[in-house]
Amino acid sequence: MRASLIQIAVDEGESPVSRRQRAAALVRAQAGADLVVLPELWTTGAFAYEDFGREAEPLQGPTYETMAAAAADAGVWLHAGSIPERATSADGTLYNTSLVFSPSGELAAAYRKIHRFGFDQGEAVLMGAGREPVTVPLPGTTLGLGTCYDLRFPELFRALVDAGAEVLVLPAGWPERRRAHWTLLARARAVENQAFVLACGTAGTHAGVPQAGHSIVVDPWGEVLAEAGAGEGVLTVDLDPAKVAATREQFPALKDRVLGLATPRR
Repeated sequence: MRASLIQIAVDEGESPVSRRQRAAALVRAQAGADLVVLPELWTTGAFAYEDFGREAEPLQGPTYETMAAAAADAGVWLHAGSIPERATSADGTLYNTSLVFSPSGELAAAYRKIHRFGFDQGEAVLMGAGREPVTVPLPGTTLGLGTCYDLRFPELFRALVDAGAEVLVLPAGWPERRRAHWTLLARARAVENQAFVLACGTAGTHAGVPQAGHSIVVDPWGEVLAEAGAGEGVLTVDLDPAKVAATREQFPALKDRVLGLATPRR
């Protein structure tokens, strides 16, 4: 399976409309790949909190339409990163929602980010929380979806693995000042779940917050197969999905999990 991670730069001087068209061109350029991944909230910037409400769109809004067409034109599975989604409910709740398209341009899955970043500020108060882990079956493997801050919560990825995930896909808008955590946590999630991790970040600056870039692909042993630099670019790597089953058979740690532990005594 050939995967291409598009580490697109978010420039505050570029409009979301222009960036959609530029991202679509980058997706089309990956024809021949099996899976293409874009970052989190690349239309607005993950830290551009004031833009969330103004740029929010319905699930089947302009980003959906542009990315569905790009996936179909390239003939690829496309994880189109995430958008600020405005729900159709009466209160119009915002969500940080990822979209996955099939090679025919059909919506295969939508995932609303469960863990919102901000410690009672920013995304944590501006957006609603998703409730359901999401997996996506592909020919030969199954994707498990997470988004940025989700990376810090191993329980989500255990649930995804229990649901059959073998490739964990994580779009992000991760800040440069915590880049060491980005690499460490991506490798940890790969090792503990014996799964591939495809973590796609942004370049540029979001509302004054420099982005880490350094998108990374990690194999089920925790080995880094490829890592991008800080700037905009495309990271392409060939994966062997069979390595997941081989790793889990060779070192069957997952079967030794102990669930339902009692609460520790005080």
